[in-house]
Amino acid sequence: MAEATDITQLLKRASAGESSAVNRLLPMLYDELRALADVYLRREPLAPTLQATALVHEAYIRLVRQDEVQWRDRAHFFAAAAQAIRHVLVDYIRTRRRQKRGGGLQRLRLDDDLAATPERDLDLLTLDEALTRLAQLHPRQAQIVELRFFGGLTPEEIAKFLEVSPRTVFGDWRMARTWLWQQLRDEGAL
Repeated sequence: MAEATDITQLLKRASAGESSAVNRLLPMLYDELRALADVYLRREPLAPTLQATALVHEAYIRLVRQDEVQWRDRAHFFAAAAQAIRHVLVDYIRTRRRQKRGGGLQRLRLDDDLAATPERDLDLLTLDEALTRLAQLHPRQAQIVELRFFGGLTPEEIAKFLEVSPRTVFGDWRMARTWLWQQLRDEGAL
């Protein structure tokens, strides 16, 4: 893994519009982004039709095309990457469903940390909708779920990024997980 300070410096240079910094970033971050993509695609039945490389490249393109983003550090970048990966996957699944006229639910296996029981599956679109509702009620809780589930950040990295204590992250994670579980159960997604 590349040095965090090197990545932070390149992110800041990329924010300033330096194209060579953007070009140097992808190779440094690719393995971590690819690992995240692999995790989500392994859970996704459409994995044979969407490759991790394509997911990483699409998310990366969305990230570097953002004008006026001032990357603070690696955690800030991976927070945005989590959001980009989530949106690419959701867009892809919506497109596939339209193409198949709603055929077949695509299921993801939740981490034990989020699921009340490790054997539960859920539909990514249902999770996306529930996260959107949670964000309206409790934006920080929704962001914590997104950072952990889609971004793969640790509670300590999330705490640093959000500038809160790890204890706050754990409390919000517990509340968000309970709220999501209830929403998903009520919708018959679990």
